[in-house]
Amino acid sequence: MALPNTGGGYQLGDGNLLEVTFFDQPAPQTATATATLTVAQITGGLLVGNPSTSAATYTLPTAVALDALLTNFKVDSAFDLNIVNLGTSSGVITLAVGAGITLVGLATTAITSAVGSSSWWRFRKTAAGAWTLYRLA
Repeated sequence: MALPNTGGGYQLGDGNLLEVTFFDQPAPQTATATATLTVAQITGGLLVGNPSTSAATYTLPTAVALDALLTNFKVDSAFDLNIVNLGTSSGVITLAVGAGITLVGLATTAITSAVGSSSWWRFRKTAAGAWTLYRLA
């Protein structure tokens, strides 16, 4: 049964398990210096940050803001966000959670090579007005 196309999100069926899995990937969202991210910036799946040589803190939207946009999400629904850090030297990106979001794992995306590194995050709805953010990698 297909879900309505309003309110964000949809469910995939079994499909052909032997075929390549593909999905839609909108153009990456971007951020540079310290900022408060929008729901659109985190639900696109890919955020390219470039704090240059300075550390930056990206504050996530609140759980209420996520619920307001993702109206089809039920408890235990989830989406992923990958952050690519193009900063150099001390251009570490730190995530700060908005109200109603609990963080599990290390909040920083450090510089581990000459230029850049990345982190993988899963947002999981745990109740109305409550989300948990898990660091996966």
